[in-house]
Amino acid sequence: MPFNIIRADITKVRADVVVKAENNGGETGSAKFTKGRRNTIHTVCPIWNGGKNGEEDLLYSCYKNSFELAAENKCKSIAFPLISSGAGCPKETDLAVAQKAISDFLKSSESELFVMLVVLDKGAAKLNVDLADKIQRYIAENYSEERPEYDNMHTGKPFDFHGSNPHSFAPGINMGKLKERLKNQDISFSQKLMKMIDERGLTDSEVYKAANFSKQVFSKIRSDKNYHPKKSTALAFAVALKLTLAETDELLECAGYTLTRSDKTDIIVSYFIESGNYNIFEINTVLFDYNLPLLGSV
Repeated sequence: MPFNIIRADITKVRADVVVKAENNGGETGSAKFTKGRRNTIHTVCPIWNGGKNGEEDLLYSCYKNSFELAAENKCKSIAFPLISSGAGCPKETDLAVAQKAISDFLKSSESELFVMLVVLDKGAAKLNVDLADKIQRYIAENYSEERPEYDNMHTGKPFDFHGSNPHSFAPGINMGKLKERLKNQDISFSQKLMKMIDERGLTDSEVYKAANFSKQVFSKIRSDKNYHPKKSTALAFAVALKLTLAETDELLECAGYTLTRSDKTDIIVSYFIESGNYNIFEINTVLFDYNLPLLGSV
């Protein structure tokens, strides 16, 4: 039951049910399911009045009650707008509440519900100012547009963001190392992943939910020892397992990848890892803000 954030007109998004925000018509925070050619959940959002009158809790209830109705009606997919965007709520608060409500539901529910957060344009969703500034500084300090010639002798060690060597990085996929590993393979990505899960005493559901994957996708990875992931898939599991940068590179190497200074996705994910923040929903929101592909089954 992965989560995706997309830029689109919600009236044109295909989903089993679409959530529509209203400012009246019932108790604030409540939700009502109506069936039709286009199933709709009507939820009554709070009018923002300074934020000291329980508005955030009521907004959270809009999401929570909408999720419960979608699950009760056996929906497979649901599309949310930023519910309080037209009711005076600050954009960064609106996004933060949506993020928390969606994250809480997906982590706690056994429902296989695909969740989409739909924003009409880039300005509709706004990151926390402090987080946005920190990430912007981190990228400025670490990003390099240079792509050095591939070195077959690359060691595969994690790059040092703060080291003095400006070339202590490698391309996103280490083709020479991948060919060598495929020829003399001792442990595949899937085997390494399962080993790391077992070492940490985690359950399958804890891992695939934290990685933003469905149960079906994870089952495919578990059953196929030769499964070769996309780099974003490997990064998603590194986040789910709460790996260090060194451990992340160790997992990536099993699929022939490595972290790089020339990839903004790598740098953003590395920022979160170094900060000890492994919330994949927050990471994906930042990636979305930078127009980068999200992590997980999206």
